[in-house]
Amino acid sequence: MSKKYIITLVVATIIFGFSFTSRAGNPDRAGEAGAYELLMNPWAKSSGFMGMHSSRVEGVEAMRVNVAGLSFVKRTQVLFAHTQWLRQSGVSLNAAGIAQAFGKEKDNVIGVSIMSVSVGDIMRTTTTNPEGGIGTFKPTLVNIGMAYSRSFSSSIKGGFLVRLINERAENASASGVAIDLGIQYVTGKLDNIRFGIALRNVGTPMRFSGTGFTFRGNSPDNTFQQTISQRAEKFELPSLLNIGGSYDLYLDNMKNDTEIESKHRLTILANYTSNSFGKDQLGGGLEYGFKKLFMLRCGYAWENGLTKADNRSNAHTGFAAGVTVQTPLKKSGSTVMGIDYSYRTTDVFNGTHTLGVFVTL
Repeated sequence: MSKKYIITLVVATIIFGFSFTSRAGNPDRAGEAGAYELLMNPWAKSSGFMGMHSSRVEGVEAMRVNVAGLSFVKRTQVLFAHTQWLRQSGVSLNAAGIAQAFGKEKDNVIGVSIMSVSVGDIMRTTTTNPEGGIGTFKPTLVNIGMAYSRSFSSSIKGGFLVRLINERAENASASGVAIDLGIQYVTGKLDNIRFGIALRNVGTPMRFSGTGFTFRGNSPDNTFQQTISQRAEKFELPSLLNIGGSYDLYLDNMKNDTEIESKHRLTILANYTSNSFGKDQLGGGLEYGFKKLFMLRCGYAWENGLTKADNRSNAHTGFAAGVTVQTPLKKSGSTVMGIDYSYRTTDVFNGTHTLGVFVTL
């Protein structure tokens, strides 16, 4: 692909992203969107940064933060994760994903991910039984993402994702489609400087429908009964824009100015998130890595009013931390298995805990 085309693609993405930013970040619109499960990160590694690493995310988890990072998969990666969302609230997330590289240079990657949200049993009520006692029902929230990412050069990574969304209660459901776009730029003598921009959850409005919106009523002349259907209002998706940067510090054992043989790495991250239906977030994170065996990370996402309980509109209080332990299963290092864990602090309940397992083949 020509350098001119790559530059045009990057510039177009940045311009489109900033035009989105000029319309976003309106807290007065909070609560006007739906499908907020699209903002719930089910992955352990990326949630340990509080999502503040759109420039540095790699692999299957990139399909939730910046799909361009999917292009760092060079063979096959499989990932599973379970989240206890606001522990003791009864809400849990289960997620799975797979990515496969293909092509002569393995510079093309396709990925599929699925996330389901369980909110537990909800008591069934009616106008004649407002106190319940007539059983329970379980809403289901599911979304499936299908992504393609490509390394256009050693510096430019880009990708897009199409996500199918379905929300269903006992007798009402809504479906929609969302699109994510992302770019990552890698530079520096050691490829240790990265920038990323990602536009997420841009898609079709959704509307609930089903027998839950029908009832039996009298005809205008009261001579017979008929089924009357009500129409629910449409709602938008919670679109957002991520812009971030990161810098890797290699702390020892450098071969020379262009080769890395360091055991110890410290990564510094910064990120800005512009939400179209809520408060903007500004934050960053740190990650320490020992070889490719152990990684310890933390992140913080700040938004207006977060530090004061009376003004806080987010259950999460901004802090997150996580750890990764992984080991090669072959001497060549081509097959790796690892475990991720993250913890996000909350204002109520006992935090959000995520545990993940991954295999890179």
